[in-house]
Amino acid sequence: MTIKERYEYAKARYAEIGVDTDKALKLLSGKAISMHCWQGDDVHGFEGSTSLDGGIQTTGNYPGAARNPEELMQDIDKALSLIPGTHRINLHACYAIFEDGEMADRDALEPKHFKKWVEFAKERGLGIDFNPTCFSHPMAKGLTLSSPDDNVRNFWIRHCIACLRISEYLARELGTPCLMNIWIPDGLKDVPADRLAPRARFKDSLDQILACGYDKSLVDVSLESKVFGIGFESYTVGSSEFTVNYAAKNGILSLMDNGHYHPTEVVSDKLPSMLLFGDKVALHVTRGVRWDSDHVVLFDDETKEIAKEIVRNDALDRVLVGLDYFDASINRIAAWVIGMRNFQKALLYALLTPNSCLASLQDKADGTRLMMMQEELKFFPFAAVWA
Repeated sequence: MTIKERYEYAKARYAEIGVDTDKALKLLSGKAISMHCWQGDDVHGFEGSTSLDGGIQTTGNYPGAARNPEELMQDIDKALSLIPGTHRINLHACYAIFEDGEMADRDALEPKHFKKWVEFAKERGLGIDFNPTCFSHPMAKGLTLSSPDDNVRNFWIRHCIACLRISEYLARELGTPCLMNIWIPDGLKDVPADRLAPRARFKDSLDQILACGYDKSLVDVSLESKVFGIGFESYTVGSSEFTVNYAAKNGILSLMDNGHYHPTEVVSDKLPSMLLFGDKVALHVTRGVRWDSDHVVLFDDETKEIAKEIVRNDALDRVLVGLDYFDASINRIAAWVIGMRNFQKALLYALLTPNSCLASLQDKADGTRLMMMQEELKFFPFAAVWA
């Protein structure tokens, strides 16, 4: 059978359970995913850094890591050529591009330092999302936005304000809103003597950043939590409780990274609750193995469950999806392509699910038929629709 013949068979099979495959494919084609630039060079950026800190690390030495902006952009082009649809790219501030020997520290970054990225995105019809880079820097050797040292804390406040201006510029130039996500690697290796004061300082820093003002029609600000990291195993300033409460109270978005929770917690279960109380939710989709290890996204159970919650809650336009992993042990372009395509597969799998029918069975307490249908769906010709 040809691909077209297989599709026509699948289309008829899904129609038997009330699923329109043409509609599913159309919805999928309109969903942009934000592809993280840092997979291409192991999160080094263009400041000359060759190592990571802040509780994160890459492992492996597969050849071919991008060494400069030109190589990174070429690699992004290659990856996007192998991924269906039109997407976004997600930048960290450390990927500023300096010309003519100019350099600027992170608290002095300006929109002009991202002009080359805007040109790159415009030519390809891409949007750009953005992140302050509060790690791998001499001023990030301890606490950052929660530091008791005012010089350190003010440096990072200035950095985040600079990133807001850059995010506005990216959105204005590209004609699509920019998600600016704040994550800090602040915490303590051993049992803290004071859990409150660092969080109070972090709250004050965020208050100062938001008080500078920004165009909310251009920029969505999100705040990302984490359960722990290397070097801050005992205490994390930006815990889930802190970030969710701060975001809710201050009108910004919560960003959930599915590697940033206890292994027995799943983001798929959290997502519906977050959607009840917020107009939008941001996600970083990754794959944690035993901890926040940022493995390449697979077409696995939790990835499928996250996608199901997005689709069954009619939230394709409300959930801002980006990927966040970095594997230096395999081909980096392949890592982008495999992960991006796997999340698209998960979304398609969810779009091909008769969600209203299954929900009706749940409401009727018909657990037998519900289980049977959920199991039978696993053998429907999903692969033919994807092909």
